[in-house]
Amino acid sequence: MAEWKITYDTWKPEEQPLREALCTLGNGYFATRGAAEEAVADAAIHYPGTYLAGGYNRLTSTVAGKEIENEDLVNWPNWLPLTFRHPGEDWFSLDKVQVINFRQELDMQQGLLVRHLHVKDASGRETSLVSRRFASMANAHVAALVWELIPLNWSGEIEICSALDGRVANCGVARYRQLESRHLHPLEAGRHNDETIYLLVETKQSNIRMAQVARTQVFVQPEQQAFHREIKTEGSAFVAQHLVLQVVQQQAVRIEKVVMLYTSRDFAISEVLLEARTNIGRQRSFAQLLEEHSSAWRHLWDRCDLELASSNKAQGVLRLHIFHLLQTVSGNSVDLDVGVPARGLHGEAYRGHIFWDELFIFPFLNLRLPEITRELLMYRYRRLPEARQMAQVAGYRGAMFPWQSGSNGREESQVIHLNPKSGNWLPDNTYLQRHINAAIGYNVWQYYQATADKEFLNFYGAELIFDIAQFWSTIATFNPERNRYEICHIVGPDEYHTGYPDSADIGLNNNAYTNVMAVWVIQCALNIFQVLDADRLNELYEKLHITQEDLERWHDISRRMYVPFIGESCIIAQFDRYEELQEFAWEKYRQQHGESMRLDRILESEGDNVNKYKASKQADVIMLFYLFSSEELLALFERLGYAFKAADIPANIDYYESRTSNGSTLSKIVHSWVLARSDRKRSWSNFKVALLSDIEDVQGGTTQEGIHLGAMAGTIDLVQRGYIGLEIRDDVLWLNPVLPEEISFIKLNLRYRGHWLSLRLTHHNLILSLDRGFSTEVQIGVKGEVYTFRTGDQREFDITKK
Repeated sequence: MAEWKITYDTWKPEEQPLREALCTLGNGYFATRGAAEEAVADAAIHYPGTYLAGGYNRLTSTVAGKEIENEDLVNWPNWLPLTFRHPGEDWFSLDKVQVINFRQELDMQQGLLVRHLHVKDASGRETSLVSRRFASMANAHVAALVWELIPLNWSGEIEICSALDGRVANCGVARYRQLESRHLHPLEAGRHNDETIYLLVETKQSNIRMAQVARTQVFVQPEQQAFHREIKTEGSAFVAQHLVLQVVQQQAVRIEKVVMLYTSRDFAISEVLLEARTNIGRQRSFAQLLEEHSSAWRHLWDRCDLELASSNKAQGVLRLHIFHLLQTVSGNSVDLDVGVPARGLHGEAYRGHIFWDELFIFPFLNLRLPEITRELLMYRYRRLPEARQMAQVAGYRGAMFPWQSGSNGREESQVIHLNPKSGNWLPDNTYLQRHINAAIGYNVWQYYQATADKEFLNFYGAELIFDIAQFWSTIATFNPERNRYEICHIVGPDEYHTGYPDSADIGLNNNAYTNVMAVWVIQCALNIFQVLDADRLNELYEKLHITQEDLERWHDISRRMYVPFIGESCIIAQFDRYEELQEFAWEKYRQQHGESMRLDRILESEGDNVNKYKASKQADVIMLFYLFSSEELLALFERLGYAFKAADIPANIDYYESRTSNGSTLSKIVHSWVLARSDRKRSWSNFKVALLSDIEDVQGGTTQEGIHLGAMAGTIDLVQRGYIGLEIRDDVLWLNPVLPEEISFIKLNLRYRGHWLSLRLTHHNLILSLDRGFSTEVQIGVKGEVYTFRTGDQREFDITKK
């Protein structure tokens, strides 16, 4: 791939599902998969899904004798349909013609999908077709496409069809197809004027309305006085405009389709169909709309690009990852009250739910577009009432956020899930991943550290952290035999282990990652006392019913939380009794199933249970070394009274790296990170796998269901924080670079506490420039020494010196 483009130069139908996901176009408000305009949804090749940020709906299905209610990110009406045919013949389709030349390009620099075709039909007619389209970053409600069709060796009559199709369902994930999938109730379809058609739909449960209005214009040479136009509908779910015209050999026909999308979730509107109809008439030509859209992308890239020199295709793939992140959340996401779906707005995997992937996504946004992070954190703040209710029902205080979240913040984790390898529906106990609460608290604090946004911390962030700390302090129970606090009946990030093999009870005791993170959140809550003024603290104590007894308990837990170790060794146990599990036959299964395995599904299909083995899906204990510097982590263990040393970290990494299947794309990022300073070759090896996990679909069929947004953002952050050694600690932006041999140069811009900082790094030197900012000065630490920077300062550091 080129540095700014993904290019496919052959037509391979079997690769189309993956290509459609990777060629998705979006603007933070909605996104549409990269299916061809003439394609219709089928089970094997094409799936032209359109998804709205925050556009959820609930349906009830009967599965395995149970009534199950699921909430899904809805597949909205398809605005793409544009095709043609000769009189009396079938509509154009690539499976009905000979493809002489094919080329498709995703232009990431300006957010444009381009397709070049040269085809020959059964009658020997050769046609050239070039299509271009975008989802406008300049106007969130606009999408546009243009066809340029040239009859190469023929002339005659053709019929063009431009449509809006509401006959859609959520069928993009095979294992969900037994569930209810038709979320839309069609309301109205018809013609607005000679060039314009419209479609109005509403979700069946959440009652979200969407109006789509499409203007289709045709330009031919020589000009024709008029086209015969006809409107065709199928009830209220489908509307099409048919145009009949004469074309001349070697004379181009240009067809422009501009679409307006409005929903009842929008602000500053009267009624959705009225707004769409009114605003379609205000839109200019495709070329003018593209110019505005390209300009918006240029400004985004000025802030967000990351340049590097590498011997492989890392540059282009990293830009692809930035591109898809900005298509999922952008300036258009502000005020939408949305979170970050784990699979972006690119498909229906995980039903569009929001997990803990923010932990891997926010570091990129914090240091470039912190306004977006703030809005995404507000998604969590607005759902505090539901989280408090969840905690109360479970017998705790404070706020307990769900593992999977959607519209209103209730728990959206599935009750049962289908194992596609065995065909069995199985209980799903991964909802016990209470560590999501620590991730939210961590995200709030990291945002504050990067921005010094005291207003946010004062009005929203502190309340989130206090309520989460209160939850951890009440889920923790005191064990007098150990003289320590414990957290029982939970599931860690690993996800494979959801119970003990000799017990019918669900959940595990004392997952080390969860326990340590709980202590960190409580300590963070206690440290906020030094930031907020006394009056605001008292207001929050009163509002959240935090007593002096609660604060004393927080202090006690922060010093006496239990962390399990394996025997007398320095190896942190993933959870209580981990050492009792059996070792797993890794070599045998890797030979059969490859490197990245879903062992839970494989073993269940064989009548076995992954709970019996020392086999993890993804990084668990090692997440501690990913989130914290050794200084921070050792301070935590010292406070808890454990003699854990920096020299013990490599042994822990080695122990768990050899016992992890990397069944999650996030895992390789974490492993690469923690090896960045101790073993650069292994770090780079893990980084390459993470980098290519989506573009090469290393997990075999998962990317087509939606890209892995956390893994994409994680690779960028790995370069940004892992290899540059960027960390914010004690009001200092620390840089401790350690470039792998395969990267010779990095250049990027960062926004830190109101300042724009330019950074240029090689293996020999680091150049820092403080370009512009709002505050008077910032503290930046380079290889252990702190320097004061003011606007206009530039300094060069020799990083080869010890």
